[in-house]
Amino acid sequence: MTAIITAELVRSLRERTGSPMMECKRALEATGGDIEKALAELRKSGRMKADAKAERVAKEGVIIVVQDGKRAMMIEVNSETDFVARDSAFADFVKTLSATAWQLNVKSVDALSPLPFQNPVAMSVEEARLGLIAQVGENIQIRRLVNCQVENGIVGTYLHGQRIGVIVALNVDDQALARDIAMHIAASKPVVISPEDVPAALLEKEKEIYQAQAASSGKPKEIVEKMVQGRVKKYLDEVSLLGQPFVKDPNQTVGNLLAQRHAKVLAFYRYAIGEEAA
Repeated sequence: MTAIITAELVRSLRERTGSPMMECKRALEATGGDIEKALAELRKSGRMKADAKAERVAKEGVIIVVQDGKRAMMIEVNSETDFVARDSAFADFVKTLSATAWQLNVKSVDALSPLPFQNPVAMSVEEARLGLIAQVGENIQIRRLVNCQVENGIVGTYLHGQRIGVIVALNVDDQALARDIAMHIAASKPVVISPEDVPAALLEKEKEIYQAQAASSGKPKEIVEKMVQGRVKKYLDEVSLLGQPFVKDPNQTVGNLLAQRHAKVLAFYRYAIGEEAA
């Protein structure tokens, strides 16, 4: 005897999975109205859909930042299109995901995936991601996560819309300064904190370029060497936070500003949607 699939049963399964009504109905029909078996069927279907979409590029999405003073967390969640990034189901997923990661003090995406998704439904973060893929029809990726905490000092954050996020850790308890530095990092995109932090291999590559450019000028060797040194210094200032002109006062560098406040940047993290991973 064929099981009667009621609207109430379909609604119940939809509430538990977020899957479209017709998919819920088909899963219930295939499992004779057994909601637990239908739930497993939808999860299998979600995995199949996720596998099929796994190679599709997901470079849209949102960045979410959570902060409490001495700890901050930043997560990038990607979708394929901006349309889905603005979808309410995607927004709900990101909101719950960030709450889960924050409450459980997660340190990485790998550690987050198997954890229980913090809502009334008994499923893992990974199962919730698969369910969202099935629901919106796009590849959804939890791309990266950083959890920054200091014992002495403070963390500051800045979020530009939901497309650029920054966390910066200072050794002093100055929230306004931390936010200003975070805002500067969002705008100026430093690569390292100080010139000394620039990797030697990268610096050598830049030197080779400058030497080739200067040599073609036909100027004497000693002049060429000074030209190279000047360009290297300019490069180091451009890519290092301390050497950059402060966005709110270009007449001073970030390094000078920090020195005036007796402050030091301990670490910073900058995420921009869809950028190449560092």
